[in-house]
Amino acid sequence: MGVRVNHVLVMAMFAVSCTAWVSPCCRGGSPSAGRSASWHENRGVRSATKVTAREVVAEIQKEVGVPWQEKTVDAFKAGNPDTVVTGIAVTMMATMDVLERASAKGLNFVITHEPTFYAHLDTPEGMDESDAVWKEKRDFIEKHGMVVWRFHDHWHERNPDGIEAGMVHALGWEKFQSPKNQYYFVLPETTVKELAEQVAKKLDSPVVRVVGEPGMKVTNVVLSPGAAGFEHESHALEDDSIQVLLVGETREWETVEYAADAVTQGRKKALIVIGHVPSEQPGMDECTKWLRGFVKDVPVEFVAAKQPFWVVR
Repeated sequence: MGVRVNHVLVMAMFAVSCTAWVSPCCRGGSPSAGRSASWHENRGVRSATKVTAREVVAEIQKEVGVPWQEKTVDAFKAGNPDTVVTGIAVTMMATMDVLERASAKGLNFVITHEPTFYAHLDTPEGMDESDAVWKEKRDFIEKHGMVVWRFHDHWHERNPDGIEAGMVHALGWEKFQSPKNQYYFVLPETTVKELAEQVAKKLDSPVVRVVGEPGMKVTNVVLSPGAAGFEHESHALEDDSIQVLLVGETREWETVEYAADAVTQGRKKALIVIGHVPSEQPGMDECTKWLRGFVKDVPVEFVAAKQPFWVVR
């Protein structure tokens, strides 16, 4: 998520070398829910045939492997948490399209990585609740008995970061990943253009944009899915050992301008902007597989968020 307000950052400030760099991706709660008596101690296998959204979240909190933060955006965003779950839709973003497809499949509990209602805290600033688009989305959720819960901060805080892990698998970069820093990769020598083309193809992203010389030879890259923000992105580019920074999205008058200025100054730097959705989508596919390890009695499906942009050729 691009906005970094009232959340916990897991990124250490960039030190002397790239090994000090840690991706931030925003941190931002769901009320803690006690475990239901309907769940066994054995990794969430249930003795009853029904489970509520609140009970699923309680199991996630137990299984995620990191302490649950008091201040977090990981919370119920819509619907009644005590709704009986008929199926779980895991997605990168609970768009109207995703909600419609999930409902059509009978998946009434949506676990989304990014906000549902157009703002980091799911309350759009300066927008009246009567706004037609916002209201229709809320009404759809209510009409179809759906529940939406956000799973962002703690999925990033896992070790490895759940989003980064999914991206590494999608790109096939496991053997190039630094053992000291999960966001740092040493690739076989390629060019900026070839790297951008490879990433676009593997992530099925038609909107990849690049700052830098296309023919520049590169090996050392940092992969920062989502929108980490200028401070963290510029710290990565400051390191002389890093040639390319890959991000989901970033402001054009911040990191993009910084990278462009570095290139003009003759520095061996490049910025590849993947697009926010494709930069984190594989991470929520990874989340789907993880959930299936302990959520056994209801279907858990990955519902991909569609790329919102099309490009003029």
